[in-house]
Amino acid sequence: QVQLVESGGGLMQAGGSLRLSCAASGRTFSPYRMGWFRQVPGKEREFVAAISWGGISTAYAESVKGRFTVSRDNVKNTGYLQMNRLKLEDTAVYYCAADRDTSGLLRRSASSYDYWGQGTQVTVSS
Repeated sequence: QVQLVESGGGLMQAGGSLRLSCAASGRTFSPYRMGWFRQVPGKEREFVAAISWGGISTAYAESVKGRFTVSRDNVKNTGYLQMNRLKLEDTAVYYCAADRDTSGLLRRSASSYDYWGQGTQVTVSS
């Protein structure tokens, strides 16, 4: 089992920056990839970014490419999502997710991930 706890959400003006963290605990000695998703009421959970176990491979949704950066520190068992040039449409609850993987391949589907955090609210104001 892997437990995930997100932090770093909050209220930010459009154009500003926030950094989300995702602290992992439990059986973190096994390789696992991490993903970030977001969800607004009434809509399905949306892929934002993903990173492989070693951090070599990353993937982004088109809507955040060039503005968001995903990273991880496996010594600290923590993943990060740096969000720059925030837009009103970035407002959502952000979730980090993880699943065990040794292939290095990334997944954009929420159903591919076994472990989820509780989510952290990000609100972008004008």
